[in-house]
Amino acid sequence: MLEPLYTTIAVLLRILSNPLGNVFQKQLTIKGHHPLLINFLTYFMLSLVCIVIAVSVSWPVLSSTFWLYSILGGIAGALGNGLLVKALQTGDLSVLGPINAYKSVVGVIASVFLLEEIPNLWGLLGITLIIWGSYFVLDTTEERFSWALLKRSEIQYRIWALILTAIEAVFIKKVILATSPTIAFFSWCWFGALFSFLLLFVYRLPVKTEIGKLGAANVSSYLFLVLCIGVMQFTTNYALDHMPVGYALSLFQLSTIVSVLLGHRIFNESDIRKKLIGSLIMIAGSVMIILLKNR
Repeated sequence: MLEPLYTTIAVLLRILSNPLGNVFQKQLTIKGHHPLLINFLTYFMLSLVCIVIAVSVSWPVLSSTFWLYSILGGIAGALGNGLLVKALQTGDLSVLGPINAYKSVVGVIASVFLLEEIPNLWGLLGITLIIWGSYFVLDTTEERFSWALLKRSEIQYRIWALILTAIEAVFIKKVILATSPTIAFFSWCWFGALFSFLLLFVYRLPVKTEIGKLGAANVSSYLFLVLCIGVMQFTTNYALDHMPVGYALSLFQLSTIVSVLLGHRIFNESDIRKKLIGSLIMIAGSVMIILLKNR
């Protein structure tokens, strides 16, 4: 009886925490913090919290499936989230947020092959509405809704980020099926920290120089960022445990309207009306998925 309520609460928290986390990520990049370092520190601080909670888990008895998909998810997540922060460094939050609508399409395709989760007609129609709504948002850019838009570096970063994080969601679902949402959260933090740490060396980031930029003034921003990302991922895991991946990713797109409003309010981004129209169309698609997913 309480399961639908808990799932609804999890989705709502996820919808709010994701764009709020994006705000803190963008603010930190504006202050000169490198996206890859922000990505690593977020995972790292969450990992430290997990160590305290995870001592009671019998890790040696976990299956090979858990370890395989934890590693694959860690790689996809570290790359995807690093590219997301890089996109936010120069792109508008009110544009990059709605682009994430295509994540549901990638999630549906990946989950069909890896999880055998087949969407029904209403689910496909809802996803179509989400993509149609994104047209209005992307049409507010200088290049408008065109192939030229894909040449912008922040758009390319965001597209690769959504592809990788959509695939990551499928891997996370595999981990959840093998264990639980909580253990999947632990593995997400630890393997994400490991691979995002390796990325610092792959891209030859001057770590000492970048760490020197942190300063006490940014502690609160990082703490709020860690809180938002932690809530975002834990509620994501809970939702994935209770519904198909493609549907969950579609519902998460309700955060689009929050991204548009925050981008306008905090970063003075323009064309708010057209972006809101697009966001409302996307929300209609998400509502359709919620109400008709079992028909």
